[in-house]
Amino acid sequence: MKTERIRKLKNGISRPGPIVYWMIRDQRADDNWALTFAQELALEKSTPLGVVFCLTSNFAGATLRQYHFMLKGLAETSAYLRTKNIPFFLLVGDPVVELIRYVNQNQVQTLITDFDPLTIKQQWKRSALQDLAIPVYEVDTHNIVPCWLASPKQEYGAYTLRPKIQRVLSSYLDSFTPLQYHPINWPGPVPHFDWETTLNSLPVDERVAPIQWLQPGSPSAYQQVEDFISYHLSDYGVLSNDPGEDRQSNLSPYLHFGQLAAQRVALTTLQKGNPGSSQEAFLEELIIRRELADNFCYYNPNYQKVDGFPTWAQQTLEHHLHDERPYLYKLEQLENAETHDPYWNAAQLEMVKRGKMHGYLRMYWAKKILEWTPSPKTALETAIHLNDRYLLDGRDPNGYTGIAWSIGGVHDRAWGERAIFGKIRYMSGSRLALKFNMKQYLERISQL
Repeated sequence: MKTERIRKLKNGISRPGPIVYWMIRDQRADDNWALTFAQELALEKSTPLGVVFCLTSNFAGATLRQYHFMLKGLAETSAYLRTKNIPFFLLVGDPVVELIRYVNQNQVQTLITDFDPLTIKQQWKRSALQDLAIPVYEVDTHNIVPCWLASPKQEYGAYTLRPKIQRVLSSYLDSFTPLQYHPINWPGPVPHFDWETTLNSLPVDERVAPIQWLQPGSPSAYQQVEDFISYHLSDYGVLSNDPGEDRQSNLSPYLHFGQLAAQRVALTTLQKGNPGSSQEAFLEELIIRRELADNFCYYNPNYQKVDGFPTWAQQTLEHHLHDERPYLYKLEQLENAETHDPYWNAAQLEMVKRGKMHGYLRMYWAKKILEWTPSPKTALETAIHLNDRYLLDGRDPNGYTGIAWSIGGVHDRAWGERAIFGKIRYMSGSRLALKFNMKQYLERISQL
């Protein structure tokens, strides 16, 4: 593996003891550069290897839907790790407190973790580093090109990040190192978890039910990749934006929870797909757009605030703050899909019932919230609340960046000025109807 994927967060004092991977974002055993590095280090030092995950309830508004999908995947990962003689430890409570207690109790020699640009995850790491005296490493195993190497600053848009990634992409699209059976046993008892009891005991919002149409876990993710390449990739470039055609890959939940590596998707696509515009369009979304979202959230601490919008966008929205809104809806009305717009209502219902929303409609959905709420601040907070509450891939850089693009012009340019939006790009329902088979989309959603 490329050593550039690894950076040392703390020198610390080395001591005899096991090597531990603190799994956060990338919740899989295979195709995981952070775990690969941890095992290489453990083998070099002839010491045991373990994996720890810190489970906290009420994480960023997550509901039973997201916890169910995540824990089912973690249960699968834990079982697979046991076949490799690598114990999995599930800690419940404050991540920092529990992690430090675990490190001290088990005399951990070195800690390895994965990269996540979100503020709360960065805060966990900073807090932990203050109390840890051992070496700590971070590995970006989520992005193909490590976020901090792709660019040292917030990029203006895909057009500025794309050449930087393309310049080095081929050197980072290397094959994964298979996880080995670890030859050194863990020195103490190996835990076994009752995952159903764990899920049922969590004090989470149960009003948002788990989904049934998509199975969690890495094996299901790999099958989804194969199915997408076989049946939908060939016309992705032409049909992916049409809500009526339903040609989405449906990989975002797996990528969000780290049950699937984007690098594995890219390698499989290049190996089994047919070169052409559709493949290029898919890889653009998978690599450039997804890594652009990480770039935005990593370098802009205000990614969930109006202050994170470009200056021109803040100014134009402020100028039109008091424009008359033809419709004003309360949060409850929006949540229940009780607006005058059938397309928006259908998109909201898809989100509530299926835990996903068609990618093109995500933009339209957020822009209408700007149009139908009293201020950009309220619109942003409302969109993030609904996004994080219902979507399987909520609380993700892609979601936050997409909302910021729709409402606040992030990674976009100024357009012709109009009421409410100012110079923010506008989208209309009539335009949707002209471009796409919206009747077919409405019919499909009505059957949910």
